[in-house]
Amino acid sequence: MQKKLASSEKRYLLMLGDVLILYASLYVTLLLRYQQGFDAGRWQEHFWPFTVVFAILLAVFYIDGLYDLSIDGAHRQLIGRLLRSGLIGGAIAATFFYVGYNRLFTIQPQTVLVMLLGLSLVGSYTWHTMVHRFSKSKRLANGVLIIGANKQTEEIIEQIAGKPQLGFELRALLLLDNAAGVQPAGIPIYRNLNELMAICQEKKITTIISAVHPRENPELLKNLFACLPLKVNFFQSANFYEKITGKIPVATIERIWFLENLSESSKRVYDLGKRLIDLLCALILFLATLPAWPLIGLTIKLSGPGSVFFIQERVGKGGQNFKLIKFRTMVSHAEENGAQWASNNDPRVTRAGAILRATRIDEIPQVINI
Repeated sequence: MQKKLASSEKRYLLMLGDVLILYASLYVTLLLRYQQGFDAGRWQEHFWPFTVVFAILLAVFYIDGLYDLSIDGAHRQLIGRLLRSGLIGGAIAATFFYVGYNRLFTIQPQTVLVMLLGLSLVGSYTWHTMVHRFSKSKRLANGVLIIGANKQTEEIIEQIAGKPQLGFELRALLLLDNAAGVQPAGIPIYRNLNELMAICQEKKITTIISAVHPRENPELLKNLFACLPLKVNFFQSANFYEKITGKIPVATIERIWFLENLSESSKRVYDLGKRLIDLLCALILFLATLPAWPLIGLTIKLSGPGSVFFIQERVGKGGQNFKLIKFRTMVSHAEENGAQWASNNDPRVTRAGAILRATRIDEIPQVINI
């Protein structure tokens, strides 16, 4: 039975493609920028500084969820994430070149950086769109068989149906002990465990998900062992749910887990380390984006009367109140009748605010909160 690409392998494929695109974009950028003056020496003096920049960009891409296959790669959403990541990564890269000039290297590649970001973002958009499109192909999907039925398997069925880019396709259900469960239209249902191997062969199953632990059902264990020559992947429903969503099912965590893992005395070192990292990252992001704040403020002012910042009282850790700070994206009188959730195509959002919201730039002042 042919083994299909796993979700982790698709993530590595996306990352590898981005790495190649970044270096190819650098080569093309230098060729366009220097033309006849481009040679091996010019390439070498740019190679290592931009290798650091590429590591920063890839880290920003990863943090922003560009390699998370559980997020749909819709065009508008993908463009928004790429622009946001490019802006943040570009700001950090500009700071890196400013600080490192005459200390780590002797180049000031402002034009090269801007051209590179433009080329690489277009290339990454094309690459991610292609991978997401192919990931949704049923011909490339991993055939899934679910054994048993519970609340967790219902959620897994919804995830598989709603996110074809994960690379899984539900092809059969094997229900035990006359269980009813969710019965999706067009999906065959079986009742006999002894048919497991025949089902896997007929439906080209590559992944078996079971709501029942094999230790609890000797017949299930026997039939799963019989399927080993087919090289089928086996998951318990809780583990598979965590694999495709990145979340641990709350139902699988017993109360004793909280008593054992949320002890305050064992968290002090972790909390201190986390706080230091939070402060360091917030400081770097603040310094990297600070040059753009006046331009953003001017854009907000030109979009209509009102302050540059939106400040609202929120409740934080331990029930303590704090002032949330963001760039203003709505008209100044947006909440004169009290706070309310923003809706799709909300008329209160300004033109500049719509761009700031789409790129998440409006969230940047929260580094001050940190």
